[in-house]
Amino acid sequence: MTAPTLPSAELPKPSITLNLRGFFYLWPYLWPKGLPKAKFRLIVALVAMMLSKITVIATPLFFKYIIDDLKNPSLIAIPFFLILAYAGARLFSGLLNEARDCIFAYIAERAMGEAGRNVFNHLHHLSLRFHLERKTGSLTQIIQRGIKSIEEFMQFTTFSLLPTLIEMTLVVGIFFYLYGPVIAGVATFALMAYILSTLKITEWRIKFMKDMNANDATAAGKAIDSLINFETVKYFNNEAHESKRYEAALLAYEKAAIKSKMSLSVLNTVQNIITSSALFGVLFYAGVHFYNHHFSLGDFVAINAYLLQLFIPLYMIGFAYRQTRLALINMEQMFELLDVDSDVKDLPNAPALDFKKGEISFENVNFNYQPERPILKNISFTVPPKGTLALVGGSGGGKSTIAKLLYRFYDTSSGRILIDGQDIRICQQQGVRQLIGVVPQDTVLFNDTIAYNIGYGKPNATEDEIIEAAKKAQIHKFVQSLPDGYNTMVGERGLKLSGGEKQRVAIARTLLKNPKIFIFDEATSALDSHTEKAIQKQLEGLSKNHTTIMIAHRLSTITHADQILVLDQGEIVERGTHKELLAQKGLYATLWEKQATVDGETA
Repeated sequence: MTAPTLPSAELPKPSITLNLRGFFYLWPYLWPKGLPKAKFRLIVALVAMMLSKITVIATPLFFKYIIDDLKNPSLIAIPFFLILAYAGARLFSGLLNEARDCIFAYIAERAMGEAGRNVFNHLHHLSLRFHLERKTGSLTQIIQRGIKSIEEFMQFTTFSLLPTLIEMTLVVGIFFYLYGPVIAGVATFALMAYILSTLKITEWRIKFMKDMNANDATAAGKAIDSLINFETVKYFNNEAHESKRYEAALLAYEKAAIKSKMSLSVLNTVQNIITSSALFGVLFYAGVHFYNHHFSLGDFVAINAYLLQLFIPLYMIGFAYRQTRLALINMEQMFELLDVDSDVKDLPNAPALDFKKGEISFENVNFNYQPERPILKNISFTVPPKGTLALVGGSGGGKSTIAKLLYRFYDTSSGRILIDGQDIRICQQQGVRQLIGVVPQDTVLFNDTIAYNIGYGKPNATEDEIIEAAKKAQIHKFVQSLPDGYNTMVGERGLKLSGGEKQRVAIARTLLKNPKIFIFDEATSALDSHTEKAIQKQLEGLSKNHTTIMIAHRLSTITHADQILVLDQGEIVERGTHKELLAQKGLYATLWEKQATVDGETA
């Protein structure tokens, strides 16, 4: 099975056209099914934008008539009403723009929230394989850029690109209707030259943006990786080394950014040459016609106003086009996450697992992450209801993989895993996982309070329930000794707590979940011997009423198990009770003797 891959963070090859895939991904959020109010808002916003542009286009004509009528002193009232209409048109246009902005703000924020929630929820439903193979920080960066790009796309299309295109069309039409084909033709030629040169140069500039994005992602990844591994950096006194790595990434970004800014100067120069040439040509033509009495002074002023009104927004079109294109790319990268399929997924109409007594069976289970590297080979065993199974053996033997398969982080390559006779692959994942409580060896806590981390096992738990779970995990007294008690912040990944304290919080969290089946993966490995024995008694008591699988390196913690499996290179090489395995004088007995020599234990 091939591993799912993340969308590429790179920009596509230069193209004069917009890649509209991102827009088609976004459209259902702008025009949502079953929400007529949202559709109505979008229509109203677009109508407001159109009316605003029509009103803006009309204002230079008011200005023309005002100037022409001011020359006639007998028409005092007409210029007054024209001035009033001119001011009213500008006010009305401004009000329409504000209404458009308010409505689009609602549309954009709703689309951003809905899209972000969908992607976030989808990521939580993807398999463990996907998350283990992702690059550090890349997922959050793709999501953050994608959500932000929805707002940018709405802003630049509705406030820049689309209104500018509408305005250009209307102005050229007015030029043709009022002032003939020459001015309309020059304006059209200038517009086409301006737009094409802007798009071409912008496409050329995108390669620098590509380098900037790549180096920005590299710098962010190095920073996140370094900060996450803060302790390792300290252990090896490598602060200077990390600083050099980060500085090198920033320097690469700096070089690309400088090239980008220099190329912007080229773009601005070309734009100025085109607009200045068009302005000179049209106004010279209009001036000649004014002296020949074909145009009035008001016409000359209106033509100049229209040209300025035409070209001023165009100065932003290159930036708006580039930002819109990048927004579409970033949106596409985010929405492509929704296309990533999970390795582990429920069958259509999968039934909920019907828990009865808690019997677990592995039948000829084989599993591999890659075909050339088998992890488990023909594993078969049964754990009776309320029985305790222990898994022991060297690192890489497949102990933790058995636990992950039972929890359905992965599906078997072949063979079956049954709970109460039901194949877990045909049952709903959530139902299977709700039955199982796991205390992992590597405990990771949320950067929140101790109470929150314990209560995570049961989000609606009462304070008394949290305290009771903490008592069972032998951590209540420690928490009480802290100045803030259960409101103590544990730090990122729980770094403010010791390894043993984190492990006890994890045990309390799992006890609070109150599952039917327990998996303890080296659950007491970070505890001192006194605390370990106290918690071990609690765990043994739980094992009597729950089906339990224990993964252990310290063999003294699993001597009470009903059955012990010894794994080596993915195979079961020995099985039996503690006494039976000692009597076999095999691998288990050898491991026991080595640990007994160190710990002073006796058979």
